[in-house]
Amino acid sequence: MNNLELNDVQEHWNNFISSAIAWAPRIITAVISALLIYLIGSWIIRLVKRMIDKAFERRQMDVSLQRFLSNLISWILNILLFIVVVTQLGVQTSAFVAIIGAAGLAIGLALQGSLSNFAGGILILLLKPFRVGDYITSSANISGTVTEIDIFNTKLNTPQNQQVVVPNGVLSNSSITNYTQLGTRRTWFDIGVAYNADLKQAKQILLEVVQNNEYAFKEPAPQVVVTELGDSAINLSVRVTTSNENFWTMQEQLIINCKEALDKAGIEIPFPQRDIHIRSNA
Repeated sequence: MNNLELNDVQEHWNNFISSAIAWAPRIITAVISALLIYLIGSWIIRLVKRMIDKAFERRQMDVSLQRFLSNLISWILNILLFIVVVTQLGVQTSAFVAIIGAAGLAIGLALQGSLSNFAGGILILLLKPFRVGDYITSSANISGTVTEIDIFNTKLNTPQNQQVVVPNGVLSNSSITNYTQLGTRRTWFDIGVAYNADLKQAKQILLEVVQNNEYAFKEPAPQVVVTELGDSAINLSVRVTTSNENFWTMQEQLIINCKEALDKAGIEIPFPQRDIHIRSNA
């Protein structure tokens, strides 16, 4: 290495040292400012999160929705804080924001089904067509007691004690029948009696059975009405209201007691019948 090359190296080194000394105060100031912004911003985010959680609790919002919205707001605030910090360090954020946008678009296209379930979960948690503990039936032929509502799916327990996990996108796009949201439930079943039976007597017997049931509500008043002249029997409809928790017990008791009362009165509950006419060509 000749003297000319050594002089060039020495000159570059001196320029580097001079630039470092000149920029050092700015870099240190930027780092300290970014650190202060991060610390203060983190404290503000925690404070805002606590205030939001308390506001959700006062409004008695669903726990799953509380957790989701709280985490979503926290993520958004932390991303904004990160952008402010890197901007303070002198990093150009326009390209960074463009990268985040492109990544978000790619993820959205790759997770279309999951996003549909996500949107359905938000709608269910906000509109509350059902809550945990409700017994529901959907137009997708799904029935059961709601045990858990998450962002992406809802869990149901069927009467056969099976757990069904239903995507929220399916539920949000279905017609939902909620049997328990009103606090009471009305049983509605038919009993057929023979055509030669005394209908007024049969109605009175069934009405007495209903009135003697401990779970049957007096209001609205129970009803026993003639609904159909069937092929083999005259159908009487028994309609009684009770509480949600006593519905199945009351319905079973009514069916058993109605059968026993009609048997005791000598009123026949006929089997399906068909008349066969035989023609003779003779």
